[in-house]
Amino acid sequence: MKDFLEISTVGSEGLEAILEYAGADLPAVLAGKGVALVFEKPSLRTRSSSEMAAVALGAHPVYITDAEVGIDKRESAEDIAKVLAGYHSAIAARVFDHRVLERMANALRVQGEDVPVINLLSDRSHPCQAVADLITVKQQFGSVRGVEIAYVGDSNNVALSLAEAAALAGASVKIASPEGYGFDVATRQALAGLGDVSFGTDPVEAVRGARVVYTDTWTSMGQEEEAVERRAAFGSGFQVDSALMAKAAKDAIFMHCLPAHRGEEVTSEVMDSPVSVIYRQAANRMPAFKAVLFWAVTG
Repeated sequence: MKDFLEISTVGSEGLEAILEYAGADLPAVLAGKGVALVFEKPSLRTRSSSEMAAVALGAHPVYITDAEVGIDKRESAEDIAKVLAGYHSAIAARVFDHRVLERMANALRVQGEDVPVINLLSDRSHPCQAVADLITVKQQFGSVRGVEIAYVGDSNNVALSLAEAAALAGASVKIASPEGYGFDVATRQALAGLGDVSFGTDPVEAVRGARVVYTDTWTSMGQEEEAVERRAAFGSGFQVDSALMAKAAKDAIFMHCLPAHRGEEVTSEVMDSPVSVIYRQAANRMPAFKAVLFWAVTG
């Protein structure tokens, strides 16, 4: 059993194994068992992909909303994890605060429970999305190693997990964010320590020659009060349009974790163009979670 909270803690060997599992015909190791899917935040792709992946491994997925658990309102995160461990062979949760996942995992380890905790998204990281991203890059180019990836936009949880995964897999990553929306010094140092990851404020410089151009919404769930301020900060040069894509390599692809705000971080022209692989990327969330779940429960 292994928890899956962040890509950086999985390491290069763990990530390599997960990517191999994603392309394999995996056995139904969870036949007759339950998988708890705790959603403090709703999601179209995460619910569909995690439920179908659990079924593919023989499990019975149970979708649990915030109204049913009330993390740290009705019950503590620790008590919720301990209760769910009595029914399920794995707990996957999509939460606001990353520390909730850490508390759940720690509570189970202290109690001696052999039930892994999997991060479906937190304010810090989105590791299952990053696995799907690498699957998509590998499908497109045959390998992740050596591929130049440009991330343009907010240095958020998606950017962090993407950079961690890509660096561990041997790709190079350039991240361009407006002043005040980049990673802090400690995070930059940690990412640079994993591999070829660089940072800047010029989207054109980041995209130039890249084979992957990636962006995400400027305003994530829970940041709605900052929407006007963020549009002003990102609106000058950080939209991925045809002009920006033209700076990338001739065989470049466009990626977005979705949902997208058309006309803000990306134009419809780019989203609907032949270079866009966003729907294949979304579909890859299912084999990504299946591989993560298999890795977590088999150890």
